[in-house]
Amino acid sequence: MSGIPWVLHVDLDQFIAAVELLRRPELAGKPIIVGGRGDPTERAVVSTASYEARAFGVGSGMPLRIAARKVPDAVILPVDHEAYLAASEAVMATLRAQPGATVQVLGWDEAFVGVETEDPEAYAHHVQAAVLARTELHCSVGIGDTLVRAKVATGFGKPAGVFRLTAANWLDVMGSRPTKDLWGVGARVSARLAKLGISTVAELAASDPRDLVPEFGPKMGPWYAQLGRGDGASVVDDTPWVARGHSRETTFQHDLIDPVQVEDAVRVLTAHVLEDVEAEGRAVIGLTLKVRYAPFLTTTQGKKIPETFDRNEILARAMDLAAGIEAGRPIRLLGLRAEMAMPDDARKGHTPTRGGW
Repeated sequence: MSGIPWVLHVDLDQFIAAVELLRRPELAGKPIIVGGRGDPTERAVVSTASYEARAFGVGSGMPLRIAARKVPDAVILPVDHEAYLAASEAVMATLRAQPGATVQVLGWDEAFVGVETEDPEAYAHHVQAAVLARTELHCSVGIGDTLVRAKVATGFGKPAGVFRLTAANWLDVMGSRPTKDLWGVGARVSARLAKLGISTVAELAASDPRDLVPEFGPKMGPWYAQLGRGDGASVVDDTPWVARGHSRETTFQHDLIDPVQVEDAVRVLTAHVLEDVEAEGRAVIGLTLKVRYAPFLTTTQGKKIPETFDRNEILARAMDLAAGIEAGRPIRLLGLRAEMAMPDDARKGHTPTRGGW
């Protein structure tokens, strides 16, 4: 194909819920919540919710029991990772099969597609039709002249629509919106920007990057100013994504208090994480321990470690971190992340909040 280079952001609509609906078509139109083992009496969080459930304020990461209270008649289903992975792989294969497409996978349910075409809307509709025909799943497509603009555009196309954002209409569409509406700017960063007198996207776009450095540092300050303009990379990178680390976490149905139980739980977590790490064949260079105390206070502590493949050494370092857990305080969740050495040819900058694009 030939024409103008464009970035398309393809985002599957209510992906997990949609996969479940394919298996249970009788649930169409009903509020669906997917999380944990599908039991709201257990400790678990919402993985996704259908649009019908979202209308009641249910969102990803919400405790399942709270979601069940918000929507008493919701259908609550257990998470089925294998089914979602299979559906995702079929979608990504479909995207790669499109004429002239360069595909950069962002996750189970979204990817950038780089293409040269004179009519990006027509190409986007073709992509939607191809995905629907292959998988029976609907997707929204954002069109942009940068990755950031394409990603933001998708939100205006949902559900199952197409929307274009470029330098020409960026401020017309986004200028009056709060900074938290930007990809990579959450509530906390938005609040910090507000302290500097920056509340809207237009104000952020007009800001001097140097003025943001004292608050955000020499890397992230200029990056946020760039985000406000929707600028950044415009080339889709199909270099295979390489994980920086692997993590596992466990939510306990009953709080852990006994130090022996806590130690055993950390050992089990470490063993599971090491299974994932060893499959990568890369050395561990850092560990982070996540602890959620009852009722819901979460803390993390991490440290770099000398590069090693030694399981016993890694376990010892994990137990060093566990020694910082407050004795006698009830624990409802433990998580462990191992950071690995990155290969020299790995893609740099996987997320917009790292300024790698």
